[in-house]
Amino acid sequence: MGKAAAVGTAVVVCAAVGTAMVLGRRRRRRDAELLGAAEAERKRRVAAVIEDVERTLATPTALLRGISDALVLEMERGLRGDIHSQLKMLISYVDQLPTGDEHGLFYALDLGGTNFRVLRVQLGGREKRVAKQQYQEVSIPPHLMVGTSLELFDFIASVLAKFIETEGDEFHLPVGRQRELGFTFSFPVNQLSISSGTLIKWTKGFSINGAVGEDVVAELSKAMERQGLDMKVSALVNDTVGTLAGGRYMDNDVVAAIILGTGTNAAYVEHANAIPKWTGLLPKSGNMVINTEWGSFKSDKLPLSEYDKALDFESLNPGEQIYEKLISGMYLGEIVRRILLKLAHDAALFGDVVPAKLELPFVLRTPDMSAMHHDASHDLKILGSKLKDIVGVADTSLEVRYITRHICDIVAERGARLAAAGIYGILKKLGRDKVPTDGSPMPRTVVALDGGLYEHYKKFSSCLEATLSDLLGDEASSSLVAKLANDGSGIGAALLAASHSQYADIY
Repeated sequence: MGKAAAVGTAVVVCAAVGTAMVLGRRRRRRDAELLGAAEAERKRRVAAVIEDVERTLATPTALLRGISDALVLEMERGLRGDIHSQLKMLISYVDQLPTGDEHGLFYALDLGGTNFRVLRVQLGGREKRVAKQQYQEVSIPPHLMVGTSLELFDFIASVLAKFIETEGDEFHLPVGRQRELGFTFSFPVNQLSISSGTLIKWTKGFSINGAVGEDVVAELSKAMERQGLDMKVSALVNDTVGTLAGGRYMDNDVVAAIILGTGTNAAYVEHANAIPKWTGLLPKSGNMVINTEWGSFKSDKLPLSEYDKALDFESLNPGEQIYEKLISGMYLGEIVRRILLKLAHDAALFGDVVPAKLELPFVLRTPDMSAMHHDASHDLKILGSKLKDIVGVADTSLEVRYITRHICDIVAERGARLAAAGIYGILKKLGRDKVPTDGSPMPRTVVALDGGLYEHYKKFSSCLEATLSDLLGDEASSSLVAKLANDGSGIGAALLAASHSQYADIY
């Protein structure tokens, strides 16, 4: 090849390389532009989903006041005995709450799920109060949850009998007296008196033959007799009423008790003459504890999102327990999961592939949600670890973690504010929502709260209390105390057995 030809070839090659480099840069620039456009579109879709969540789960104060008013109307309908009322407003037959004067040895049995507790307390009056207490928690074997009534109550009575055998010298039962028991039974019951009630239906995984329609106190009493136990059931209560009793024992200004745990409920002290459906003689105290069963409250004012509607539709009880599905620990984590799933499907939040675990209902529990929400580390390391364990995404960006925490914040805030609206409704019903117009001082008002959601989810409980103060205003809220009543239902049942004791007039 001649020198001229070689030079010519080199020029052509250089030109080709140059052209290729130019084309490569253009392609990379175009690819980068496409990637940039795709990322911008993804972020736009993420923002659109979050904006919709913020809008549909919003709880402005005016809305909360409307919800409180709607709740009060339903409470009044329930107290009239209106069969169309959403709130059962059950008469508990508890007209004597503990005063602190109670003396003696009393037992409690707290049956509310797959575990039950037996408890004994030695009460020493105003000076010694609860002088001594002991308890034991027992798991119910799964086969007894679907067996017969006789088998279940015989098992419970046998555990109770063994527990009584361990009664030490520090517990004193006066000679000639029968042991008395408070029975916390957290299943739907048609209460007939302070110490009797027929089971309406089993819930929480129980499906037992021969108990629906029967008096649960009679069933337990017969089982205790078969065990040779000389013990009287002096009070049948649900956990919320028990919490109210335990709270009143510790603080005489307690007017209501709220359970915020896996489920939710509220009980409060109503004036007996404000219960039109009450047909008996008015109690000497002039008061009656009402079990509202407020989890069943629903109103067109409640802010229901597409996630809530889908959760309700797919639940075991569609159309029921709407309020509970918005504020209780059973459901908050599941609502977060559904929102994250929407973000994964519509905005590729976790990448091109939707995590398979994220498709599983209730895989994200509220305790996990709380742990993610409370992560204050600069890189949200705890939150990232939770997403890895629960959702199966090994490596999440800081953006994804912040978005996840923001979703937790939205869902928890709505639940807490709605719960506050419910408490505000009860205070309105009692006339404790504003300063008296006659110039008299605002009475001190204490609300006892129990349940893992309120106790352990600090951002939830802080938001609830702040919202309640906002609804009440500065003057009224200055007289309000929200007090944790840890494990109130067990001790409360024993206290109610004491306040309704067959020997009460002797003290």
